[in-house]
Order: sequence, then C-alpha cells, then structure tokens
Amino acid sequence: MAYRWKNDLTRDDATPEAIYLNRRQWLAGVTGLGLVGATGVRAEEAFEPNPWEDITQYNNFYEFGTGKEDPARYAGQLTTTPWSVTIDGLVDRPGAYDFKDIMAQVTVEERIYRFRCVEAWSMVIPWNGFELSDLLDMAGVQSGAKYVAFETLLRPEEMPGVRYPVIDWPYVEGLRLDEALHPLTIMATGIYGRDIPNQNGAPLRLVVPWKYGFKSIKSVVRITLMEDEPPTSWNKANAREYGFYSNVNPDVDHPRWSQATERRVGGGLFAKRQPTLMFNGYEDEVASLYEGMDLTVDI
Repeated sequence: MAYRWKNDLTRDDATPEAIYLNRRQWLAGVTGLGLVGATGVRAEEAFEPNPWEDITQYNNFYEFGTGKEDPARYAGQLTTTPWSVTIDGLVDRPGAYDFKDIMAQVTVEERIYRFRCVEAWSMVIPWNGFELSDLLDMAGVQSGAKYVAFETLLRPEEMPGVRYPVIDWPYVEGLRLDEALHPLTIMATGIYGRDIPNQNGAPLRLVVPWKYGFKSIKSVVRITLMEDEPPTSWNKANAREYGFYSNVNPDVDHPRWSQATERRVGGGLFAKRQPTLMFNGYEDEVASLYEGMDLTVDI
C-alpha cells in the first residue's frame, strides 16, 4: 500500500526541470549580485518551466570531477545497463539484485519532495521511485541490524573524478534502520516521469527528504545491513562540518555559514531568502525518530 503523508506540495510547486538540473547560471547570478534578504512570497510561485535540453549543465557528482559542468561533460560514458545492487550484511537473502528484477517487484510512484542542499539552496522535485523498505524486504532484514550503509559505484575507467583524492573513494553514506524504513525514504529512479540522467545518479539513488542533499547518495551499487554505525564520506573528510545524521536543522549553523534561511532555486535573481524549515518541512512525520536526542550535538 502506498504511503500517504500530509503533503502541501503539488506539481505546481515543483522546481522546473531545467532549473533543477541546470542551476549554474541562476546560482552564478545570485552569487555575483550578493543578494540577501528576508523571506517573502514562496519562490515556487515564480517558477516557470524550461525545456529538457537545459537541464544537464550544472551538477555535483565528484566521481566525474569537481567542476559543476564536469558531470554533464563526462557522465555520458557511465554504463548503467546492466546494473545490480548487492545487498549483504545482516540479511536473510544476501546477493546481487538485478535492477530490472527489482523494478519488476516494486511500485513506482511520484513523490513531490522539498530538497535542501547543505550549501543553503533548495528546490522542490517530483521524484519517481519506490520505498527503500520494499527493497530491504526483498533481502530480509535480520533482527540484529540497526544501520544501513550505502555505496556508490566506483569505476575509474568511466569516472575521471576518482583519479583525485577529493574524498576516500568509493562514496559511502548511511542511515539508522528506522530512518531507512520510514515511508518517506525512497529509492528514486526518475525525475519528472523520466529516467534520472547519469549525472544525477542513474539508475538508482537514495532520497531522504528531511536530510541535507548529500545524504541522498547517487548510483547505488551496494547496501549493507549492519549493527554498528557505518562511516560516511563527508563525515570522514570533515567531521566538524558534516555529521552522521545531517538532518536539516535551521538552528544549527554550518561552521562557515548560517542554515537559518535558504535560497529557493528558480525564484529568479531577485528572490528573497526564506526561512529553512525544521527537518526540511517534514517535522510532523519524522521528529519522533529523534525523541530524547540533542539535535545540536547529534548533527
């Protein structure tokens, strides 16, 4: 049964396709003007759709290079067919799960989610995907499992960025099991009803809408159920700036900038900043996961 949550977003709120996948010109303009300000009307109301041809020129996917245009330039050489995801660790049925077999067993639906980058910009995205819990059920999670670790593809012959020690490759991320099993947590296979482009994490990426975007690991090839908290790439690279939980929390600043407000991509060059919502607007759905925790310490 598909999960239904209190959703105040519709297709009209969605960041246009071109703005979602081609943010370079917009962000460069805002940065160049040094625009700041208090919140105003919802930036989504000013969005205008753009053609698909504009959507692939700006992205972060360091496996293809640190430049914002590198993923679009190099990700086309990524082979995504065939594709499989190895599920191992504390599961009853470990093994390599073929992507086509996975898709034959799950229900794909559209989820319109807010997306909040740790760099303080945001958007609204209509994902197509299925609940991560459905995939974990295929493997059979054992009672001793408390965490879920994820790993991105590492294929140097197709990923020129991994020649440089930007992070400790491969890219890895993790969730607590209850976070992974939450109905809002999905494995996305599409955007706007189309397959995810290579530079955005084809063919299968995690989406956890109440966490900063870097938690939503791209091009997943391994999922491991484990008892202990797994390492995560940005936490390993700089623990002071990137915690394991990485929940969107406007009351906890990044060491180098405030997280209290955000710049909504697509609002136009003169759009005012707006307040960042606790848990990115999903507080009613997920706050209970963190009862008793100090979210200024467990960041």
